[in-house]
Amino acid sequence: MGINDWFRLMHPILAVSVVFPLIGMVTYFATQTRQRRLAVQAKEKSKIPPVVGKEHVNLGKVLTGAVVGLTLVGVGHPIIKNIVKNNVLAEKPGTVAFIVVMFLFTIGSLECKYRSTAPQKAFRGLFAALTTAGLWILGSQDGVLRRTYEWQVPHYYYGMVAATLMIISLAILPEIYKSKTWRKVHIALNCIALLLFIGQGITGTRDLLEIPLSWQEPYVFGCDFVNKTCGG
Repeated sequence: MGINDWFRLMHPILAVSVVFPLIGMVTYFATQTRQRRLAVQAKEKSKIPPVVGKEHVNLGKVLTGAVVGLTLVGVGHPIIKNIVKNNVLAEKPGTVAFIVVMFLFTIGSLECKYRSTAPQKAFRGLFAALTTAGLWILGSQDGVLRRTYEWQVPHYYYGMVAATLMIISLAILPEIYKSKTWRKVHIALNCIALLLFIGQGITGTRDLLEIPLSWQEPYVFGCDFVNKTCGG
């Protein structure tokens, strides 16, 4: 394996070692939080400690940042590979500058979202929208494998939608303490995101099987994918 192959593996490595364990912990604490809330509403004594809700929120914030970071790593590698392979820096320096700015813009928008205080609804919505826009703009750059022809089971779109839902869920977090409706929206968004993450595990494994090592690319990409033949 070459250095390019290791960079390519950073996305699945981070997904397996960081993001998916966080998803498991957040899901567990979410279940515990709901069970405790239902017990309190029924005026029953719960063995679940009150701190479980705070732990769920804190881990949820970490998960959102991890998902956004993982998405940036996922789109970043093919974008950089395309820039190097096609000599984009020399031919279109403005495009490269734009991409760099968009990466910094997306990270900065998410950081501002974290720093915005609860009463600032407009700012929370604005920074969430800017972070989401940054992800989708970067994802639309040349080199990113989107598999639009398989829109039903694309790893790219599952990941982008899941990241978007996580950002929205973070933005509406202060509202769930004020309104039962917002709490239900929060639960619905995260349930959908959880299903998409499961889909990510399936489609990501599939894509790893289809992506050859860097030294194998000239041979594999020379195959006839329609008729499923290689070497004439």
